[in-house]
Amino acid sequence: MKLNSKRVTVQKSADQLCEFLTDVKNFEGLMPENTSKFEVIRDNAFVFGLKGMPEIALELKEVVKPNKVVLGAISDKLPFTLTGDIREESENTSSVELIFDGEFNAMMAMMIKSPITKFIETLATNLEKL
Repeated sequence: MKLNSKRVTVQKSADQLCEFLTDVKNFEGLMPENTSKFEVIRDNAFVFGLKGMPEIALELKEVVKPNKVVLGAISDKLPFTLTGDIREESENTSSVELIFDGEFNAMMAMMIKSPITKFIETLATNLEKL
């Protein structure tokens, strides 16, 4: 299952945005209002919970400066990645699209598609406000 957020413009250079997304502590400020838990568990990993959903732990999997930041689920129960595809627009502006990619059975995919779509759109919207 692959879901894409809208591409949003961020008032940061591609390098700055890549650095921002590489620091997992910064994700706390991007989380939706219905976040019930956010905790940095290692320098490159955090766990978060949304009301009504199980907690999810993500870790930094790959960084291709300044164009790509990949976070992946630590647990095998919900195997997925969340990729930030960054493009430089100008010296002080870049754009980013978030791509959720996971392998789920049809029943699970049907259950999580709507909340995950809403989640990545919220992250994108909050990135736009930076």
